[in-house]
Amino acid sequence: MSAPVKQLGIVVAVDGSPASNAAVVWAARDAAMRSIPLTLFHAVVTPTSTWPPVPYPDSLLVKLEDDCRQQLAHAFKLAEEAIPADRKVTITKEFVYSSPALALIKLSDDAEMIVVGSSGRGLLARGVLGSVSSTVVRHANCPVAVIRDEDVPDPQHGPVLVGVDGSPASELATAIAFEQASLRGVDLVALHAWSDVAVLGLPAFDWEAVKAEAERSLAENLAGWQERYPDVTVRRVLVRDLPAQQLIQQTKSIEAQLVVVGSHGRGGLTGLILGSVSNTVLHSVRVPVIVARPR
Repeated sequence: MSAPVKQLGIVVAVDGSPASNAAVVWAARDAAMRSIPLTLFHAVVTPTSTWPPVPYPDSLLVKLEDDCRQQLAHAFKLAEEAIPADRKVTITKEFVYSSPALALIKLSDDAEMIVVGSSGRGLLARGVLGSVSSTVVRHANCPVAVIRDEDVPDPQHGPVLVGVDGSPASELATAIAFEQASLRGVDLVALHAWSDVAVLGLPAFDWEAVKAEAERSLAENLAGWQERYPDVTVRRVLVRDLPAQQLIQQTKSIEAQLVVVGSHGRGGLTGLILGSVSNTVLHSVRVPVIVARPR
């Protein structure tokens, strides 16, 4: 029996930026494929306090709320246009006076997934990845999808790519990747990058023996999921290389439409650690990335 859908469904952060608009379109399509609700969320960020304290005019708050309503209305229109005519998705609009990142992290308790743009405008645009998206990816209590402000890939084309290392975080990423590939009707490419630097340089190191064992482990790791999703064609890829580099290269070479990574992994063995591999992938690939944050 599948778990009940969290009441907020998919929550997408709205701020009016190009990346946010792309995130809304992607989130709407995903909600439609999964037949779950979509929540459009905007955080009204009030001006920072000053010293000595200076009262802000009521007109400023009115303008902030007007901007919020306009952005949510635009996002609602984008979402409606992205949802296929034969699908019904419940769309709700929410806004709060809060830090965007903190509010999204709190909402993640009741969300199936948080979707954010890779960067935003104003306070949302700080940093290469964006302060809000970077913080949410590290602290959310559900999976987080990060979307670039570029053309959203057509769900009918391109495989789903997932990094596999046998860790609990990787298992969650694998579950998400199989579901996404099944819903989209595309292949799944499961990548295992073997890079134990402690033994790679030893004279007695036998890569062929290690490769055979790694291939067996990868096949066993995927077997149960293949039984659960018989409609998904799986391509297993095993390489001896740095995982971040391989995930980035494979994304381009197979023209993946989506990459799924764990929020952390087995350290030196595969390096699927947020802040190293996952962080590098988020900064480097141009397609949507789902980070499999555990609940």
